[in-house]
Amino acid sequence: MRKWRDLVVAVTAASALSLTVGCASLLGGNKAREASRAVPQSFGALATAVGPSVAVQRQWDQFFADPDLRELIEEALKNNQQLNIQLQEIIITQNTVAGMRGQYIPRLDASAGGGIEKVATYASQGASDAAHGVPNPLPDLTFGFVASWETDISSRLRNARKAASSRYEATIQERNFLLTEIVAEIANSYYDLVALDNQIEILERTVGLQKDALEVVKLKKAAARGTELGVVRFSAEVLKNQGRRFSLEQRRIVVESRINFLVGRFPRPVKRNAQHFMSANVDVVATGLPSELLENRPDVKAAELRLDATKFDTKSAKAAFYPSLRLDAGVGFESFKPSHLIDTPQSLVAGLAGNLMAPLLNRAAIKADYRSANARQIQAVFDYERSILQAFTDVYNQMTAISNLRQRYEQLFQQVEALHAAIEVSKALYQSAQVDYYEVLMTIRDSLEAEMELVEAKKQQLQAVVAIYQALGGGWRRGP
Repeated sequence: MRKWRDLVVAVTAASALSLTVGCASLLGGNKAREASRAVPQSFGALATAVGPSVAVQRQWDQFFADPDLRELIEEALKNNQQLNIQLQEIIITQNTVAGMRGQYIPRLDASAGGGIEKVATYASQGASDAAHGVPNPLPDLTFGFVASWETDISSRLRNARKAASSRYEATIQERNFLLTEIVAEIANSYYDLVALDNQIEILERTVGLQKDALEVVKLKKAAARGTELGVVRFSAEVLKNQGRRFSLEQRRIVVESRINFLVGRFPRPVKRNAQHFMSANVDVVATGLPSELLENRPDVKAAELRLDATKFDTKSAKAAFYPSLRLDAGVGFESFKPSHLIDTPQSLVAGLAGNLMAPLLNRAAIKADYRSANARQIQAVFDYERSILQAFTDVYNQMTAISNLRQRYEQLFQQVEALHAAIEVSKALYQSAQVDYYEVLMTIRDSLEAEMELVEAKKQQLQAVVAIYQALGGGWRRGP
């Protein structure tokens, strides 16, 4: 026993000395470092609040006021195929963790077997068996239990399990990030849809105005106060806008189909209320502190967990340089006669063995695995730092977008009001022959384009709020 203990100590010491001397030069200048978690203290002068971010204040079912939009999101969370695929990925990684645990706990198997052996009569074994009355051929019946245990004295298997566990948690965060993206995409598509509804309604109203103006131009021509050119120009403008309507209708069909796809159903009409679109309030979004992104953003959390996994992978690869100890034991019964199979202690067999292995020479594969694990850890460091940078940049960009879109909407709103008044003025002046048909035509055209832009600006405002909500890490939580 003392010799065995001395051997373990000697082998372990030799491996540790070799590892200490070799690992420093093995990695060269490509050594892993800790990731930087530093972020700016604030999002700058455009930050709307310094309190908790909206992602913490309100969940998605509280954030979106439109009940039709909430219903679409609710259905998507149940039926979206990509979410369900990611759920299966979570189950797969969970089973991987469970399988890794089984590698470092003792294993116990039951065994049973039978066979027959015939030896040559004129061989030494055959002559001995004949002298002692041993049958030839000789049956062999066994059953019993076999135990084995990889003691994992270097924690190689435990670190591998911790790496698998971190990856399992990362897949949960990846599903949360996917959920955030789906919630945002449904909301953006919904706003696309109701914006198209409004634009089509504006186009139809404008075509009505142009038809009315066309009748006036025809009457003035009939009264010899106008020309055929005015009639043709107004007719062409009506036809142009009627054709434009079909283009908007096709866009509406595509957006509606996209929403149905995200919800996990075949194309059908999407329930929505477009009447209150232009009067919808654009919420003020509290950005909170940049440091909250590290906890709120699922993609940042996933990158951090993947980094943890690579750290454990590196430890596991490094542990391969240390000795490993395997213990094997067995107990059971063996006999050449079934009637004597369970006789005790005559048929009882047992065994115990220990195997200590340590790599000393030809360790090229272990070195390569260790260098690769170290490189993957460095990759994960950069990936984590990039995810933090991306998160901050996303919020900053959307903050500037909200500010600029608000000012653009206000300018467009004033422009539309002015052009609505200009239409009435131009119609009155045309009827009194103070301006020609071209002024009326261009005023109606300018008003149409301004109204279309105003709807687009409102849509972009609402989508910018969705984008900053997503950038702050909202959309994957749900309130009780």
